[in-house]
Amino acid sequence: MNCRFCKTELNNVFIDLGNSPASNSFLTKEALNEPETFYPLKVYTCPACFLVQVDEYKKSDAIFDSSYVYFSSYSTSWLAHAKAYVEKMQQRFQYTKDALVIEIASNDGYLLQYFREKGIPVLGVEPTANTAAAAAEKGVPSVVDFFGVRLARQLATEGKKADLLLGNNVLAHVPDIVDFVGGMKLLLKETGVITMEFPHLMQLVDNNQFDTIYHEHFSYLSFYTVKQIFEAAGLELFDVEELPTHGGSLRIYARHQEDPTKPVTEQVAALLAKEKGKGMQDMSYYTHFQQKAFAIKKELLQFLLDQKKSGKTVAAYGAAAKGNTLLNYCGIKSDFIDFVVDANPHKQHKFLPASHIPVVEEAHLKEAKPDYVLILPWNLREEITNQLAYIKDWGGQFVTAIPALQIT
Repeated sequence: MNCRFCKTELNNVFIDLGNSPASNSFLTKEALNEPETFYPLKVYTCPACFLVQVDEYKKSDAIFDSSYVYFSSYSTSWLAHAKAYVEKMQQRFQYTKDALVIEIASNDGYLLQYFREKGIPVLGVEPTANTAAAAAEKGVPSVVDFFGVRLARQLATEGKKADLLLGNNVLAHVPDIVDFVGGMKLLLKETGVITMEFPHLMQLVDNNQFDTIYHEHFSYLSFYTVKQIFEAAGLELFDVEELPTHGGSLRIYARHQEDPTKPVTEQVAALLAKEKGKGMQDMSYYTHFQQKAFAIKKELLQFLLDQKKSGKTVAAYGAAAKGNTLLNYCGIKSDFIDFVVDANPHKQHKFLPASHIPVVEEAHLKEAKPDYVLILPWNLREEITNQLAYIKDWGGQFVTAIPALQIT
């Protein structure tokens, strides 16, 4: 395998999580007796550009298809984040009805709906037809296709160039990141702005967030590496923000290198220095992550064994992709966790891949009254604990496993 950016041969294993099915390949009851396809989840670090990456074992068009089950609008905190972003962009760049905002991986219109409310023209690019249909119901038009140079040329030829081109949690999801960023260069107006949000590799390493590794995420990104990738495409990063979302993310701002209207802020140099101070441009930074993940595995399994011996019951909340990585790496199945609750009806009455834990609606939680609720999407811990505060009425407690086992 060679680096998907700089083509250097990859031999340095960042972490090996064994074999697992695609994280969002939920099963119907009928499919439980059929064989599942497992793929290696081995991640490498490039010694040249420090891009951390998994090979494309499962093709992206097989992951992001019409049965895709992730709909952004089921998280109230994510909707609030999207709305706050729209307000911030509007204040900073003063978009009008003459502008065009294009979002790549626009999902169910969770974000573009807020630009539309302001009378600003929008266009989504979304490869999953079912989420694009949900966006259409919100009045958000979408092109159902994968983004890259080919589609960017087509849209630019049609006169659909972006004043604001954005993508949240998509940069890590593309197998050909060079083609993807090259497409953004073609689709951006001369003085346009790109913003991208993605989980920060520094947070993943520092906070043991190994469960954010799954087959939908082809790359794990530092600011240093992303800057190189954008510069190679003729784009300049002129600003950056550190965000709390997804356990710690970056929002980068990019423009054409030829665009003199947006000076580079001091935040760019500051974050590069912060990453360098952490050692992120040294291979030794990436060599001990396997042991950190194994420590969490031992801790969580011991907790579940103790509860089973004591006759206690454990349920989970949030049938998230990261939860499937955690459960499958630890070898946890329905004999340890009775069920998982999820608000998304597209996941309910199905079963998690590999672990075969049933996904149920919240009413089931109130009936079963488990002693513990393991929160799988730990990045939404506050939202979930507030929503499920009633479990305290029967003495229930919340558990999270990342970055270390915590019971409250």
